[in-house]
Amino acid sequence: MGKSPATRVTFTVQTAEPETRVRIQVARDHEQMSRRAAARIAAAVRRKPALLLGVVTGASPTRTYQRLAERRAVEPSLFRRVRVVKLDEWLGLPPRHPASCESYLRVNLLGPLGIPRARYQGFQARPKDAGADCARLARWLSRHGPIDLCVLGLGRNGHLLMNEPAAALRPGPHVARLAASTRRHSMLEGLKTLPRRGLTMGTADILQSRAILLLVSGRPKAAPLRRMLSGRVTTRCPASFLWLHPDVTVYCDRAAGRALARRQR
Repeated sequence: MGKSPATRVTFTVQTAEPETRVRIQVARDHEQMSRRAAARIAAAVRRKPALLLGVVTGASPTRTYQRLAERRAVEPSLFRRVRVVKLDEWLGLPPRHPASCESYLRVNLLGPLGIPRARYQGFQARPKDAGADCARLARWLSRHGPIDLCVLGLGRNGHLLMNEPAAALRPGPHVARLAASTRRHSMLEGLKTLPRRGLTMGTADILQSRAILLLVSGRPKAAPLRRMLSGRVTTRCPASFLWLHPDVTVYCDRAAGRALARRQR
């Protein structure tokens, strides 16, 4: 039997404000989702070669980053001027520890795309003063920002970066206390001592980005994606604040988004 044709479901969810919208693209699988997200990033870089790219770590964006590396092999100059900012980091892990966000990005993005230190910025994994490091990132972003294209993932509890569900959210870079579900992240598997805190950009930093891509993959993300798309903005689901941004695209695979696609037919 031959392969079934790729399915593409694209629909728009709108708030009462016409200029605010969240676009959803439901891909057949993780591979197709990653291919589409990488194509969007590459197109943005072609339009603005010195683009400031905000990036996250974890399973959802890994294949997208690999696809970008494949594009660089075909277009060697594509990422020659791109700037990258790391959006969060586990606090306390050595920067070369394989579970650190720093190590992940060097292996999966910075090295493959040829991004030198001069065009990369991010939180330190083990700063002498965490608060001072957050202030440093805030100053850097005020001088070099805003982020042109912000690549995000969705937490199982609805968090964005390390902005956890709470009674209130912080606007700028800050030290975050991690939720129990976040401390069970796949990046931290096998650690004897799990980080209790992280360093993260705040909600306002995210919303000041010019465009946002949210990558959502796998059946466990279906429930938080439905909560995020309910249209109700609440600090108990930080991802719902994306409703306040004028240019958000969600790339999800069928496992995470099938119910959404079916509802829109």
